[in-house]
Amino acid sequence: MTVDDTGSGADGDGRVDPEPAPDSADPGEDPLALRLEGLILGAERRYTPFQAARSAGVSMELASRFWRAMGFADIGQAKALTEADVLALRRLAGLVEAGLLSEAMAVQVARSTGQTTARLAEWQIDSFLEGLTEPPEPGMTRTEVTYPIVELLLPELQEFLVYVWRRQLAASAGRVIQAGDDEEMVDRRLAVGFADLVGFTRLTRRMEEEELGELVEAFETTSADLVAARGGRLVKTLGDEVLYAADDAGTAAEIALLLVETMANDETMPELRVGIAFGTVTTRMGDVFGTTVNLASRLTSIAPKDAVLVDTAFAEELIRTRDAPASEAAAAEEAAAAEKVGEEPPVYRFALQPMWQRPVRGLGVVEPWLLTRRDSGGGES
Repeated sequence: MTVDDTGSGADGDGRVDPEPAPDSADPGEDPLALRLEGLILGAERRYTPFQAARSAGVSMELASRFWRAMGFADIGQAKALTEADVLALRRLAGLVEAGLLSEAMAVQVARSTGQTTARLAEWQIDSFLEGLTEPPEPGMTRTEVTYPIVELLLPELQEFLVYVWRRQLAASAGRVIQAGDDEEMVDRRLAVGFADLVGFTRLTRRMEEEELGELVEAFETTSADLVAARGGRLVKTLGDEVLYAADDAGTAAEIALLLVETMANDETMPELRVGIAFGTVTTRMGDVFGTTVNLASRLTSIAPKDAVLVDTAFAEELIRTRDAPASEAAAAEEAAAAEKVGEEPPVYRFALQPMWQRPVRGLGVVEPWLLTRRDSGGGES
């Protein structure tokens, strides 16, 4: 149904009359939910899972694997699937038949897409749609408002989703192409950082749920903006913790210090601690794994409040790229040597201070380094 200037689709008092529920609807299902489903999917229920698999030309076993990977619940043999479900099965199976994807990779594609879009859909309904569908006039129901709002937003949100996905795909493809060799496309050397709010568990006992939700949202939003603006990649958020990655140590260091500085200037935020490690990382479905990630997490747990701890490999990388001196004594010697020949002394962005070695569970003895900025005078800030 389309709302137009002539008022079609509305009754005498101007209220919108949503489309009727599908004929295949279960009498116990909510009529509005069914009408919204028909609007969003753009097709009526026609197939049971067995019929959809047969129409797509795939086995029921493979169809079930794809559906579960996408996060869809088992529905028995209810007639709840549409032509779009058949087409999706046919496309995935076609990629496998053409040799473009292995069956295992096709399942991974289904799983990664399902997990990502499920979270997006939950957010849009919980945070976005609910606010827009508050009845604008007394006497109007949410049912009367929801359908036309979704109808207007759906094509715009769909186009925007595809645009962002293409942009992210282009950026990710560019990073892979720049990798040194084929092995680096899967196992890459990256800087991985964890940023963790201090005392979050205590806060959950003292704050109201709505207030706590606002704090977490502000933390995640601020972190995501800072990571993206400085050229890093936000891997995931875990409420009181964010995980990010960067191709080089200098970028990761700048992000870490900006996070600490930004949160310290916000009186509503708890203290922050950050741990960063540099090394080989395995990437799967947008996530990162491996010893480097584990080490960054452990460094975060032992970092002082409002401070950044890094591992030896990260410190060596900053020194190699001339983002930090090997020591303040070395920096002073370099400055003196440059002054003798009338040259400008090297300028370093960061300072590194070795800390006491300590055992870290599961990783043996590590030597953390305290990362800080260097002031314009050449010392630690």
